[in-house]
Amino acid sequence: MPAPDSVLITRPAGQEGPLRHALEAAGFRVSHQPLLELERVPGPDRHQQRLILDLDRFQHVIFVSANAVRFGLDWLASCWPRLPLGPQWYAVGEATADLLREQGLAPLTPGRQMSTEGLLALPSLQVIRGERVMIVKGEGGRRELAGQLAARGAQVESMCCYRRLAPALPAGALAAQLRAADTGVVTISSGEGLDNFLALLSPEETTKLQGITLLVPSERIALQARQAGWRRLLLADNASDDAVLQALRQWRDTQGDNA
Repeated sequence: MPAPDSVLITRPAGQEGPLRHALEAAGFRVSHQPLLELERVPGPDRHQQRLILDLDRFQHVIFVSANAVRFGLDWLASCWPRLPLGPQWYAVGEATADLLREQGLAPLTPGRQMSTEGLLALPSLQVIRGERVMIVKGEGGRRELAGQLAARGAQVESMCCYRRLAPALPAGALAAQLRAADTGVVTISSGEGLDNFLALLSPEETTKLQGITLLVPSERIALQARQAGWRRLLLADNASDDAVLQALRQWRDTQGDNA
């Protein structure tokens, strides 16, 4: 069986540091292989420039991730050296919220339920018919969020300021890394990351690596993994460092009890 204290982090390059340090301090052996690469979208284009100029006319502005803040604020600053205080600002997670607070904003968050579902449950997003909502995100992400808000009668605009790409790895490279590190747990941060993880493994490799546990941040991604045939799953409360560390500590203790 794989080692319960060997963890593979799959966050984008440069964003794994705090989690890695926390896990190593807790006694885990940590390796890193990004399952997503991030690329800035050229722009903003003319339509997006008009949206940015109208920023103070939006009632709600939602940043879906810390990456949305990192890439999106550059676009907003091109027209707004100081961000308007009129809109209500939102962040899906606390790391995203912290970046917005650094800009002097007071974003609303869904607390521990760092997900589309948690965001949609916020009281301020219940009665929004006729109100304007801007979602700052990566290309292709959070379609359900936009659809649900539009179904509530909001006028929804998306500002896609970055794209997520699958890493280019040679055939067999990911499986070899997992075996070399005797990996017991792979942390998965998103459904897209899970898709890339599975795509980087051949069917034969997937079968041989079924002893590895996938740590996922939501029931939605857990269901996605089960549908792909993965049976060893560990569910964290969310994708934050604290939630991942807590879930891994409890899992390691349980593995020790069962040894």
